[in-house]
Amino acid sequence: MSAKKTKESRAEKGFENIGEALTTSEQFLEKNQRSILIGLFIVILAVGAYLAYHYLYKVPRNEKAQTAIFKGERYFQEGSDSLALFGNGNDYIGFESIISQYSGTKTASLARAYAGLSYNRMGNNEKALEYLDKFKGKDLLITPAITGAVGDVYMNMGDTNKAISHFLRAAKSANNEMLSPIYYKKAGEAYLSIADYDKAIDVFQQIKDNYLNSPEAQEADKYIMQAKLLKGESN
Repeated sequence: MSAKKTKESRAEKGFENIGEALTTSEQFLEKNQRSILIGLFIVILAVGAYLAYHYLYKVPRNEKAQTAIFKGERYFQEGSDSLALFGNGNDYIGFESIISQYSGTKTASLARAYAGLSYNRMGNNEKALEYLDKFKGKDLLITPAITGAVGDVYMNMGDTNKAISHFLRAAKSANNEMLSPIYYKKAGEAYLSIADYDKAIDVFQQIKDNYLNSPEAQEADKYIMQAKLLKGESN
């Protein structure tokens, strides 16, 4: 058999295989047409339901929540914590109501943070922890600040070790010149309060080494000297 005939034979065989495959596919489609259509309908229905939920419910709800919290943020900044928490009985419902009415929104999570900070300022440590511990966020400034605020609450409650743990976590997660030295300083002061002078020295030295331009670094030597003096007196 010539090479030309061999190639033609292979080509014909290839077309036959393709034809068989197409026939098999057509038979499969005919046999399973109803199941395939039902599957496609379910997918379309699911996508439609998600889009409807997102654009007709979730987005408008988030917008309403943002409008609701606006006045509360102003009350919080003014130090009017009771009004911020419980509303003014007129055109603002309060952080507490925002949390319950708009649960699952980012604004409700923010209201939870504000509520915890307000309760902390009012001296209600248990309520402050209840809200601050439930805060969930990924913001590089707010999230470390909330972790640090939990540390403040534990200090108020006399649990210095837990406070230190939160201060250090806040400082590390912030990892910036603005917040990190603040929380390292809080940790250092807490170490001093429980007479753990070596760790206090380490923390303030870390501020000097890593955050040289921060206000806290300007005071670090003072705290290091204090820790060394107290350490000498305790020996």
